[in-house]
Amino acid sequence: MYGDVIMGGFGGQGIQVISQLVVEAAIRKGLEVTYLPSYGVEKRGGRTTVTVVLSDHEIGSPITNHPLCVIAMDVLALDKYQAMVAPGGSLIANTSLIPDEKIERGDISAITIRCNEEALSLGTAKVANMIALGAFLERSPILGFDDIERVMGDVFPERLHAKIPLNLKALIRGMEIAAAVPV
Repeated sequence: MYGDVIMGGFGGQGIQVISQLVVEAAIRKGLEVTYLPSYGVEKRGGRTTVTVVLSDHEIGSPITNHPLCVIAMDVLALDKYQAMVAPGGSLIANTSLIPDEKIERGDISAITIRCNEEALSLGTAKVANMIALGAFLERSPILGFDDIERVMGDVFPERLHAKIPLNLKALIRGMEIAAAVPV
């Protein structure tokens, strides 16, 4: 079993949070994990990217040139990583910030989600990242909803524990949207 994902966007979109959820869930399942975060010094607005590799065997490198999945939360992330997605892989694109015509690959499964609007329909834009993570979970043969639900209380600071039910609801919404997209 092997999976890799590059998650990209700008600071404040929750890229680091969803990557930490994926990593913690995979570790709890007993998988091998590499986690390679990259972000600017700005608190909000700087570029942020995380590469995560998951496997049931030893991982040789934390770098992936052709990830099975890319989560692009803005157009700059799409521009940088779309060409890298392995043929047959998945691209999860936040079309709230990415024009549909920018998605150019016909050899991958493009899951276009207006994450910001979907999150607002749940009551807050702050769960847009969870919508994208839900789409990732729907396509992941390695992790599922229950895996993320188990670790949320450990990854989220205690002051945000009251927000966990809303975040779970956003995960489910992302999974529903991705399930409707042909593989």
